[in-house]
Amino acid sequence: MTFQVLVSHLVLTSFLLVASLAATCRYIRDSFKVDAFNLKHVLITGCDSGFGNLLARRLDGKGFRVIAACFTETGSAELARSASPRLRTLLLDVTDGESIRRAREFVSKEVGERGLWGLVNNAGRSTPIGPVEWMHLEDFTNVLDVNLTGAVDVTLHFLPFLKKARGRVVNVASILGRLALIGGGYCLSKWGLEAFSDGLRQDMQHFGIKVSIIEPGFFKTNVTRLDLIEADLKRVWTRLPQETKSSYGETYLDDYVKAQAFSMGILCSSRISLVTSCMEHALTARFPRTRYTAGWDAKLFWIPLSYLPSVVSDFVISMLLPSPAAARR
Repeated sequence: MTFQVLVSHLVLTSFLLVASLAATCRYIRDSFKVDAFNLKHVLITGCDSGFGNLLARRLDGKGFRVIAACFTETGSAELARSASPRLRTLLLDVTDGESIRRAREFVSKEVGERGLWGLVNNAGRSTPIGPVEWMHLEDFTNVLDVNLTGAVDVTLHFLPFLKKARGRVVNVASILGRLALIGGGYCLSKWGLEAFSDGLRQDMQHFGIKVSIIEPGFFKTNVTRLDLIEADLKRVWTRLPQETKSSYGETYLDDYVKAQAFSMGILCSSRISLVTSCMEHALTARFPRTRYTAGWDAKLFWIPLSYLPSVVSDFVISMLLPSPAAARR
């Protein structure tokens, strides 16, 4: 018995030592930074608000030559006023090929032969979301065009500049790229962006380009604004055939909205700097990580849940959303 206790203590002690050594090595590795921030250009999409806006201002404060792509003139003007003269803004619609080509010409003049150090594909939208049966094909494509196809198109246009600088691509995915919680195009787009990023990383490593994926949990941004999501849900509900509405029940929409608001209230964090810190590390670290997880819910709940059997994740998701009337019957 004494021998078994001794062995168990040795095993536990060895495990703790190895874990501590691994954590220390990772900390040291993460601490190495690239130099000459003031000579590095970074293009960020979706800078009107949220992650992109904060990242642009933080990188600008560190001395980077930031090129902030905004969707609206208002967003562009407000960001320019809050940043140094070094930061440049441009208008970019990632779903418009001509808009991307104009942005490419602008960036080409800015970076010259030095090339583009960083590309952050941050632009995104969430709505329409809701039960799959409520969607039309264009509801999927409207989201995919921004979150996935737009990111792919932008990346392809700027790869030659990134190869010159042996730079970085940072793609903003989501924990919903690991676990599908809602219907609509959002989860599809983030799963697709994960796959695109993996393939890009494998191909571009030969040219010195590093690709990182950011997987945030739930944060308070325009993507998670409840008023916009609820308004769109009601729009989608009103166009449903009466037969479909009856199968869900007349109170289902209200129940869905309440359940969603309750879940978002618990999960959504206002500390969006947790996400931009991951982006910063991917751009400034000598050894950037392949994946970054941001938010307590992502680290402690959603990512672990994604590895469990589907019957477990299905049960958890069913607890978060109401059941249709037909299912209750």
